[in-house]
Amino acid sequence: MPNIASAKKNMRKSRAAEVRNRAQRSTLRTALKKAKSTEGSAADRAAAVQLVDRAARKGLIHKNAAARHKSRLAKKK
Repeated sequence: MPNIASAKKNMRKSRAAEVRNRAQRSTLRTALKKAKSTEGSAADRAAAVQLVDRAARKGLIHKNAAARHKSRLAKKK
């Protein structure tokens, strides 16, 4: 456990970010699985692309990973 106030604050911030990132990553993965499934509709793919774009913009995933996901979704059509 840190003793310095700034280190304590950084620990709180990193825990909050970890929880937030885990939830967003889970949502993204679920949307991708739904879009890639055989029952995935065009609306599912559009929603997944939107989530991928947002994740890349926020730094949750790398921009090249986002491009790869979007490319694979586009090929599914």
